[in-house]
Amino acid sequence: MPTAPVLQILIASTRPGRVGLPIARWFESRAREHGAFEIDVADLLEIGLPFMNEPRHPRFRDYQHQHTRDWSAKVGAADAFVFVMPEYNHGFNAPLKNALDYLSHEWAYKPVSSVSYGGVAGGTRAVQMLKPILTGLRMTPIFENVAIPMVFSVMKDGELQATEPLETAAAAMLSELERVERALRPLRAAATVG
Repeated sequence: MPTAPVLQILIASTRPGRVGLPIARWFESRAREHGAFEIDVADLLEIGLPFMNEPRHPRFRDYQHQHTRDWSAKVGAADAFVFVMPEYNHGFNAPLKNALDYLSHEWAYKPVSSVSYGGVAGGTRAVQMLKPILTGLRMTPIFENVAIPMVFSVMKDGELQATEPLETAAAAMLSELERVERALRPLRAAATVG
């Protein structure tokens, strides 16, 4: 029996007291219940990538540092991504951009969506700002996502108290990621051979 594709849930926030961690835990449980994917969680705080320090362009895959080789292997093993991401000043955060910039080929032909959070916009401005970068990496951003506006209003005792619209959005996103991941497999296979 073939193994399930791997969905990597990437926790983008690295700041003390971040709400991204409990949000990611909530989404991870929904992804496991959905059942279409093997789940891998990548926490940028734990991974601790330094500010980009590779001397050669990522397209060459000539990585000089072990942290880059480890990050390459982790991203390369994933078939789809969900970024759990905050919005800072109408944009996405620097650790996420840094993590993206380390690699090139490893992101290609993989679907991506987000669980974004923030104030009244729910992180949607950050998500829109990120999309040109994702397409530049040959990723496929899907339409379905989860946006959590006024995030502290749905947090209680350090846990996300998900509303019905958030649950519905998560289910729809996972189903669309499953469809698009399957459709993109031939492109990933061709890129691996080529």
